[in-house]
Amino acid sequence: MYERFGKRCFDVSVSLFLLLILLPLYPIISLLLLMSSGTPLLFTQIRTGQFNEPFKIIKFRTMKNNKKKVNNPQDAWYEGVPDDFIFKSAHNSEVTKIGAFLRKSSIDEIPQLFNVLRGDMSLIGPRPEVPEITQWYNEKQLNRLLMKPGLTGWAQVNGRADSCHGHKIEHDLFYIKNCSFKLDLKIFILTIVAIWKGKGAY
Repeated sequence: MYERFGKRCFDVSVSLFLLLILLPLYPIISLLLLMSSGTPLLFTQIRTGQFNEPFKIIKFRTMKNNKKKVNNPQDAWYEGVPDDFIFKSAHNSEVTKIGAFLRKSSIDEIPQLFNVLRGDMSLIGPRPEVPEITQWYNEKQLNRLLMKPGLTGWAQVNGRADSCHGHKIEHDLFYIKNCSFKLDLKIFILTIVAIWKGKGAY
């Protein structure tokens, strides 16, 4: 019942609240981005949503080049994305100085609240991957697409960007199986703690 009705109410009410209380940050972030690296202020990218449907994710731009390249694997992942695959790296020369701060503090994710309000995403759920990765999902990995992607999730509060793909899949499938208001509230609180510590975010 919660997953079908209550989750959307939670998404809309909390997203609107966060957008309002964070309102003073928008002009400050915009000015910092303009002064440090110019326009565009926002970064958009196609991600894979629920039931394998693509959507456009929105973030504050953190890289010099707005068009982030996603390299395909040298060998096709015919048996699924390898468990030891890690998409992000702590060292990326394309990330600007202000961008590094925005990533560390997760401020770059704020525009995704509009994705949540639009219904593309949920506050809590599996993080949306790029199609270049999800196209190689095996049958088990495809199960993480049964739920709407989230701004944060069980995998993020258990490692954030430090986790390998296999661990993320296991955490996401655990969440999908055990989704509840109590678990969502726990993840929401743990996310605040993780952001405060700044561990595994880059």
